[in-house]
Amino acid sequence: MRAVYVVDAVRTPFGRYGGALAGIRPDDLAAHVIASIAERNDQHTADEVIFGNANGAGEENRNVARMAALLAGLPVTTPGATVNRLCGSGMEAVVQAYRMIALGDASTVIAGGVESMTRAPWVLPKPEKAFPAGGQELVSTTLGWRLVNPKMPAEHTVPLGEGAELIADKHGVSRAEQDAYALASHQKAAKASFAREIVPIGGLTRDEGIREDTSMEALARLKPVFRKNGTVTAGNSSPLNDGAAALLLTDEAGLRGREPLARITACAASALEPRYFGLGPVEAAGRALAKAGKAFGDLATFELNEAFAAQVLGCLAELPDLDPAIVNPDGGAIALGHPLGASGARLTGTVAHRLAAAGSGAGLACLCIGVGQGLAVVLER
Repeated sequence: MRAVYVVDAVRTPFGRYGGALAGIRPDDLAAHVIASIAERNDQHTADEVIFGNANGAGEENRNVARMAALLAGLPVTTPGATVNRLCGSGMEAVVQAYRMIALGDASTVIAGGVESMTRAPWVLPKPEKAFPAGGQELVSTTLGWRLVNPKMPAEHTVPLGEGAELIADKHGVSRAEQDAYALASHQKAAKASFAREIVPIGGLTRDEGIREDTSMEALARLKPVFRKNGTVTAGNSSPLNDGAAALLLTDEAGLRGREPLARITACAASALEPRYFGLGPVEAAGRALAKAGKAFGDLATFELNEAFAAQVLGCLAELPDLDPAIVNPDGGAIALGHPLGASGARLTGTVAHRLAAAGSGAGLACLCIGVGQGLAVVLER
């Protein structure tokens, strides 16, 4: 097995739904980060481009990896594959690139993810019979369940926010605790600098969702979204976003004298009851660490995607050996944003940059995935 290195990681700032990046197609967002990472690393060829994307129904044109590689100006001989593990798609792309290089099937791969939740289209299902006389219903592809198979058990298809409420019930997470966590995410993000990883686009130089002026009072005024007397609100949940992220991965030969940010040493996926999807990172993180021969106490940094504050707090309750102080020190998706296909690549790249800045250590990136999965990657320097 070859060692696999992260040479660099970049991302766009994440835009709000309908915000600064609303006018930019997802394939152009992806092309931007591919071109940016190629240019600043003098790496204009790659054995493969692998990108994650949770939609695929619109301007991604089904295989956004190949489309973006062409738009970015990579040689037409560069293959491209798009993968979908919903919220984990960008990390799944990194995992597949890691395996490809480790097995010797490639030397250098550009891996990442993209999502424009603003531009996700409505779809019109084909009618069961030709020439229907009645109206046909358009279905949004932005987020969540759609065109559900009637055979699917109802307990598997609860909305994501209701899943967060169930985790809050299970672990006794209060509304105040969720709001306090969300406030801390915004405060940390407002103080953080992502200059080493952000490549501006569309006039946007900073994540658009950071609210440095929010407060517990402002968050407390928001009404629950999923239950009449619930605890999950727009303020303690990740928003809908647009953005892209990319990593340059290579083996020893592909380094060409460059100093890598970090080395990927293990990865793992897990699955559980779909309604408790938010707890997926718990087992995935433990499995990945075991493969790497590490324990939670060995970690210097830990990136856990903040789909919902209730979900993060539920995971922390089930990870007593993890020091909460090392989790998302620069804020998380509640403040930075969660463009589904890009988030996993963003998390992995952030850990790599943080380890490079520290000069040594081990870190882990993980996230929960809708329909009950978790995914984790261990990096070391």
